[in-house]
Amino acid sequence: MLDRIKALYEESIKGHIATAAVIPEILAKTTNELTQCLLRGNKIVVFGYGRSTSNAQLLVANLINRYQLARPSFPAILLGLDGVVGAALISDNSVSEAYQKQFNAVVNSGDIFVILTPDTEEVSLSLIRCAKDKDILVVALTGDKNDHLNGLLDENDINIAVPVQKEVRILEQHLFIINTLCELIDFSLFSH
Repeated sequence: MLDRIKALYEESIKGHIATAAVIPEILAKTTNELTQCLLRGNKIVVFGYGRSTSNAQLLVANLINRYQLARPSFPAILLGLDGVVGAALISDNSVSEAYQKQFNAVVNSGDIFVILTPDTEEVSLSLIRCAKDKDILVVALTGDKNDHLNGLLDENDINIAVPVQKEVRILEQHLFIINTLCELIDFSLFSH
């Protein structure tokens, strides 16, 4: 049991080291784009499917409430199909169509769409297509196997691809990236 615990920590740490080697410049660019979006008065729209939903929720909570600093709320919204609204949308539409309706209702020009998609999910791909149709900048948090995004993202979009393959390790990396982005946004806006 103890060996297994140590092995899990080692695997996670190796993922952090591999990710740290390839994404610092991408995180700096992402921080700049998100900060500029907020300064323009636009919002950050976030989506995570399946187990990525918890990371998406945390990002929105950190933006609306706070990360570490007490500060004004940032405009952010989580796409989700909970409650009556979700039930109504799903009763008349496929899951992809339900999310597309919600996306199209809340996204405006100048907003940024952050999507957490470690795997190939049709819902995620359909939302990226919607974003591209509306000329919305996409920030995609993905894993090592992200060929499903080829041809969808353009040169203005940002793909934060963590170089790990196991979904649980990808989710760990995404959580760290979310926390890093929130800290960098706070630092960029309130370090004076």
